[in-house]
Amino acid sequence: MHTNEIIGSVGVAILLIAFFLNSFKILAQTSKLYILMNLIGAAIACYASLLINFIPFVILEAVWALVALIALWRSFTTKAKM
Repeated sequence: MHTNEIIGSVGVAILLIAFFLNSFKILAQTSKLYILMNLIGAAIACYASLLINFIPFVILEAVWALVALIALWRSFTTKAKM
């Protein structure tokens, strides 16, 4: 297995674990850990896609990571305003 495959597998594994935990109601969709797992997993998968120059997945994972980053930011700022 090449390095880029290992990196991509780690990123996808984090995303799938987050999905599993959310599907079985172990982690809420709004929990910071769930959002953080999506951010980290997508960022790692994006990097792996960049390494193999597969632009459609670079875009997909970059947008996924950006949305997760915005959600994480909002989770901190929304709580602070209460």
